[in-house]
Amino acid sequence: MSTTFRTGVRLALDWGEARIGVAACDASGTLAYPVRNVAAGERALSLLLGLVSEYEPIEIVVGLPRSLSGGEGPAAVRTRAHAAELVAALASTADPPPVRLVDERLTTVTAAQRLSQSGRRAREQRQIIDQAAAVAILEHALEIERARNTPPGELLSAAEFPPRPPAAGQQEETH
Repeated sequence: MSTTFRTGVRLALDWGEARIGVAACDASGTLAYPVRNVAAGERALSLLLGLVSEYEPIEIVVGLPRSLSGGEGPAAVRTRAHAAELVAALASTADPPPVRLVDERLTTVTAAQRLSQSGRRAREQRQIIDQAAAVAILEHALEIERARNTPPGELLSAAEFPPRPPAAGQQEETH
């Protein structure tokens, strides 16, 4: 079997109730790094679309918070809804990247351990834990792709989520 790892920048999102941690990787998929936190709320999609425009990723990986047994609880349901909103918002842009849901079990724990090992106290971790978790999600997705020679996770179809109309005060893009 030949290995054909796709090259290109990817973005990863750790979608929490208060913040969305954002991470990216280089085009070779070698180095995942934190980008920023985006406050969850009404402006979140607009800010995320700006990051997509800036980074031009080949895909967006959204961490899906499954239970340890692999089931999906309320947090996973919320994440699926947010990811669907993102897909719908991206559908109205030129050349939207695909959005994939990737199992994120224990990524926050891994991120907290890494931050503790680097000397960050718990109080200092709060502001960057979401970004660190997004890095862990992206690293996991890249490992899956390398191991299986196929894109990771569950692809969300844009056909399932029609584009959203522009918010009040926003102009629709014309191309």
